Amino acid sequence: MVILFPLFMSAQEADSNLVQFSGVVVTADSLVPVPFVTVIIKNQWRGTMTDFYGFFSFVASKNDTVEFTAVGYKKARFIIPDTLKVDHYSLIQMLSHDTILLHEAVIYPWPTREQFKTAFMALRVPDDALARASKNLSRTQMTARANAMSMNGSENAHYAQQLETNRLYYAGQLPPNNWLNPIAWAQFIQSWKNGDFKQKPQDDNSGQ
Repeated sequence: MVILFPLFMSAQEADSNLVQFSGVVVTADSLVPVPFVTVIIKNQWRGTMTDFYGFFSFVASKNDTVEFTAVGYKKARFIIPDTLKVDHYSLIQMLSHDTILLHEAVIYPWPTREQFKTAFMALRVPDDALARASKNLSRTQMTARANAMSMNGSENAHYAQQLETNRLYYAGQLPPNNWLNPIAWAQFIQSWKNGDFKQKPQDDNSGQ
């Protein structure tokens, strides 16, 4: 008991230092919610990202410096007070628009319309390149390539959106690990018993 007592007290002190830090990020001029703002604890790379309505919530510690960053807005910082008597804190963080200056792009036109027309009409596309393009874009070739794809365009777009959603959902924290999932292991063992992983014999078409 003498040895465990200090450990118990240190655990209580660590728990009392944690804060459920929640809030909403809005624009400074019109108070419109700002979605997908990165909310990270400085020098720790731990935090979260605001949802579509600008809301965020994660566990932090007292006296942590929280940084708010978003494209098109100036970076903002907030220090969680270390004098809190409760284990939660709410914040309305305002972000100011940031002006991004792009390099100058100069477009030089043709001196006259007649010179442009003459140069454009003088262009000659090689017949071999045109023939290759027509062959690659033929309906037969496009159909064969579409059938060889594992997923169509709609399925690929849905899969990419699902990956991005998972990345945003687990931002600032570790994603779940299926190596420790008992349900996944049970399904794997059942599939192994059923022989789903055995190599299927291929038909010999050499004589055809």
